[in-house]
Amino acid sequence: MHNSFDLFPQYIHSAGIIHRDLKPSNLAVNEDCELRILDFGLARQTDDEMTGYVATRWYRAPEIMLNWMHYNQTVDIWSVGCIMAELLKGKALFPGNDYIDQLKRIMEVVGTPNSEFLMKISSEHARRYIESLPHMPQQDLNEVFRGANPLAIDLLKRMLILDSDKRITATEALAHPYFEQYHDPEDEPEAEPYDESTENKERTIEEWKEITYEEVVSFKPPDIKIDNLEIEQ
Repeated sequence: MHNSFDLFPQYIHSAGIIHRDLKPSNLAVNEDCELRILDFGLARQTDDEMTGYVATRWYRAPEIMLNWMHYNQTVDIWSVGCIMAELLKGKALFPGNDYIDQLKRIMEVVGTPNSEFLMKISSEHARRYIESLPHMPQQDLNEVFRGANPLAIDLLKRMLILDSDKRITATEALAHPYFEQYHDPEDEPEAEPYDESTENKERTIEEWKEITYEEVVSFKPPDIKIDNLEIEQ
């Protein structure tokens, strides 16, 4: 499960960025098991007002569907939890057909929320829907993922918590005992806070051309290892 360790977006979170669309198709892994997170088209800074229509439904955190406009970086942690669960189970954990079905599937696994959580839902419509659901106890994830490493199950429990304020962070997840053999604080750098002033600045077409050109020529692709390759002249 080395790739599960790489999944945690600690670096981008340290820059104050939320990816908001973590899913299997936005991950790339090479033959050395090096993982890259792709597609930052929906990424936003944490202090921005957010929209609800983000992230592929199956990996979407419940607070997004419940119309919280100021959710935090742990929406990415929920998505990582869904991906990790899929790796363990061999299929998606919450394959909802629509957002109503998605919420129902989530509640069937993690249980219906308590009154403290309900008070945090700003949308009256969403709150009434949750209150209308029959009581559902939290499932034992050890049974859902029978045979999985108990430490992996413990980590999943901490990621798939309805209340985002109580959900584990990326930094905390990297320090979890499940990742003990991979965790190295010296090799987990933090990013400088992201400065979007350059993006918001008004520029001419020629200026954008120059910036784009400089970005292209500065790109240095990674070394490619090719064993036993013969090139005919």
